[in-house]
Amino acid sequence: MSDKEQYMMKAARLSLRFNVVLFTFKFAALIVVRSLAIATDFAITLVGLTVSVILYNSLKLSSRPADLAHNYGYGKVEHVCEAMEGIVLIGIAVIMSFQAAATFFHPVHVTYPLVGLASSVLSLSLNFVGAFFLFQLARRSSSPAVNAEGVHFKLEGFISAAIAAAFLITIVLKNGPWAHIELYIDPAVTILVSIAIFAPSLRLMKQAFINLLDASIEESGKMETVARLAQHADYYCNFKDLKTRTAGHKKFIEVKIIMPKDMSFSKAHETTSKIEKDIASGVPDSEVTVVMEPCGKDCGLMQDNKTCPYLIP
Repeated sequence: MSDKEQYMMKAARLSLRFNVVLFTFKFAALIVVRSLAIATDFAITLVGLTVSVILYNSLKLSSRPADLAHNYGYGKVEHVCEAMEGIVLIGIAVIMSFQAAATFFHPVHVTYPLVGLASSVLSLSLNFVGAFFLFQLARRSSSPAVNAEGVHFKLEGFISAAIAAAFLITIVLKNGPWAHIELYIDPAVTILVSIAIFAPSLRLMKQAFINLLDASIEESGKMETVARLAQHADYYCNFKDLKTRTAGHKKFIEVKIIMPKDMSFSKAHETTSKIEKDIASGVPDSEVTVVMEPCGKDCGLMQDNKTCPYLIP
């Protein structure tokens, strides 16, 4: 297993452990505190725990080498995991928004707001700490699935902060002249939280589907590929049909190199092998395929019956 794959598995284990802790105390808070916001927060954590289990198994699968059934490996399973997380979070946001809107017409008092406040403060602390480490591991592993999990933790941290603020306002208003407003704080915050979930979850899902449709690698990777090709320009006639695609943290690069028709096969093969290795060293986590194609002897030098410069020793 490579260093990057080890970072990915470390991130999956970290996510799973954090989510087990979050699930445990949020479930306890849900039993004690009657609050729609707490229920929303718990549902998000339940999704997070489920995705952590899926993520762990998905990353193990994505690390498997290519085989006869999957010639390009299993990297795309990371994008599937990414898309699943986005879809489920959007579903939670929509359902909880409707539930909160209905609660406005039949408001109920929040019970034990101090317990809810303590739970939310602990949640936001754990989520931001988890997000910090996950983003570090995502940078080291270049894994979109790990990055998506970091986004989830960060988003959940902000949600817990909003819920903590709501409980604090409820405690302040509960015994004062504005006590009647306290009834509407919980559903209002639930709607705000649902809106906050929706936009980043939609972006997450959209990017996952774009990557599943064989999106090309990042612009810097393509420019590095062209730069590496240019360094070997003295050894081939031209290049064409540069194609790239991503599959999880892996990148696939394919290009056709036009070689002199009269060049020996062994010399042409040596040149293309050097180009493949050079591009792979410049673009991390890439698999490079250089296809040789003979020239048509239609350049100006050939038409003037001059010697091909690429054949001169």
